[in-house]
Amino acid sequence: MKVLKFGGASLKDKAAYKETIRILKTEKEPKVLVLSAIYGITDWLETTIRAARHSEQSIENTTTRIRAWHAKLLTDLVSDPTMIADCMNELEERVQKLERLLYGLAYTEEMTPQLYALIMSFGERLSVILSATIFQAHGIPAQYLESDRIGIVTNDFFTSATAILPVIRKKLPSHVKPLLEKGITPLITGFFGANKDGKVTLFGRNSSDYSAAVIAHGLRADSLEIWKDVDGFMSADPKLVPESTLIEKLSYYEAAELSYFGAKILHPRTVEPLIHDSIPLIIRNIYRPDIPGTEICANEIVKKTIIKSVAYNKNISVLRIKGPGVGYKPGVISEIGTRLATCGINIYSIITSQTCINLLIDRKDSKVGYKALQVLKDGLIETIEHCDDEVVVAAVGAGLKQTPGLAAKIFNAIAAQQINIEMISLGASDVATYFIVKDPCLIPAVNALHTAFFANVKK
Repeated sequence: MKVLKFGGASLKDKAAYKETIRILKTEKEPKVLVLSAIYGITDWLETTIRAARHSEQSIENTTTRIRAWHAKLLTDLVSDPTMIADCMNELEERVQKLERLLYGLAYTEEMTPQLYALIMSFGERLSVILSATIFQAHGIPAQYLESDRIGIVTNDFFTSATAILPVIRKKLPSHVKPLLEKGITPLITGFFGANKDGKVTLFGRNSSDYSAAVIAHGLRADSLEIWKDVDGFMSADPKLVPESTLIEKLSYYEAAELSYFGAKILHPRTVEPLIHDSIPLIIRNIYRPDIPGTEICANEIVKKTIIKSVAYNKNISVLRIKGPGVGYKPGVISEIGTRLATCGINIYSIITSQTCINLLIDRKDSKVGYKALQVLKDGLIETIEHCDDEVVVAAVGAGLKQTPGLAAKIFNAIAAQQINIEMISLGASDVATYFIVKDPCLIPAVNALHTAFFANVKK
């Protein structure tokens, strides 16, 4: 049995649905599907949540668009009037509940993490209802299941939850296996689960990949396929480096580092649930199913070039905490981390010296993080700066840490372009090294690295 995940791009219009249906019909072994919301719906919901506290009109605008878009997809792909009517009734039931939640928000003008998670879950709920009817109309027996009702149990973090894998492995099969035994394909909502009290929790934005991995773990699947509108991981972003090539195989840790450093193909946490059972993950393109894609597995393959990909992240900021002895005083980093965590800010990385602690955080959190740390200016900490004009560039590949001269090759390639490196991290990971440069240097830095390692690799 395998788990297949289809993102919003695989469900965005009639053409994408037809490609997805064609793929499903070629799959002969039992399968479980994990679905994202229809393309764009999650963004609409998030925008409406922000606007609803100030304008009830935004609620009607959004729910009208949601009804119309799902109805169009349904009538484009289903001809049976009874199936259309039944599906529309189920969709309308969910949309009306969504409306009540949004009008409640507009009335109270109070948004809690719990309410936010519940509202945001409706994109996936609507998606599985719609998709089940469309697939049934095209000869694929399907039944939808909502994650919060089938044992996808998480901790209590409403907007950045972590799945409790042992509980899921115990509860999930009883909901899924009876359907598989009847030849029915279960369609499970991605993106969310529920805590032990049954309250909806989110795994974070764009986290349906992680949901699919959690479900693959819970069902002890033979493999996980994630279908997108790209061929797989590339040796660099094709938008920056047109001559980049497809990577055939990556280890779990290489894929995690690439995702962490900005490759948006895969959610950074996706590999976590797969490692225990060594479940292979394959990235596939719905528009080019003949291409094998990128396989991600436990085995590390050291290539002659060592470096497999050059990644980057433009959405970072650097908080610099300066002062004599900040790197020496016990508890400083712990206190910094606690204050940022209280604001819901994740620290990507820390680079320290005796007189400066550098924190890499998401750029959207820069001002909040800067403000939260001001109370620490007590003499030991003299200044706190936030730098929003820097980017991270990473070189990722098994064998990187153990290969003599590789760091020199990386930094010689950058120096040859007259690019100044602001900070460097070496040795923190066995498969990745990264450095920070100013924003305008991103494209020449990525191209310089790619040329240095892949100039002689055939496309």
